[in-house]
Amino acid sequence: MRRPIKSRDGSDLQGWQEVAIFAEDGAKVLQKTMPEISSFYGIIISMFFSDHNPPHFHVKYQGYEATIDIATGTVKGQLPRRALNMVYEWLDQHKDELMVNWQKMEKSEPFDKIKPLE
Repeated sequence: MRRPIKSRDGSDLQGWQEVAIFAEDGAKVLQKTMPEISSFYGIIISMFFSDHNPPHFHVKYQGYEATIDIATGTVKGQLPRRALNMVYEWLDQHKDELMVNWQKMEKSEPFDKIKPLE
């Protein structure tokens, strides 16, 4: 079962869903999915709600996963060089929008989609 996740004020958080998963003993476990901020050329950019500092975003591409610091571009994880270069180009174009989204996420506010790399 999927349903929208509610913010502290009761409004739906755009892009977030709770997925009901049942353990072997029948106990219900809720798992939150990451909201997608942008995607291009098979690269998916996401942010977790109420994530830890420093401000960063998550990247998935063909089985690879990484987090990238918004301010410094520091990478944790692995991405192919070509995909990483595209992500850096996208980051350079949208750094301010990413920081606005980070601030919105900290306040449980809906995030904004960001244009893909063209």
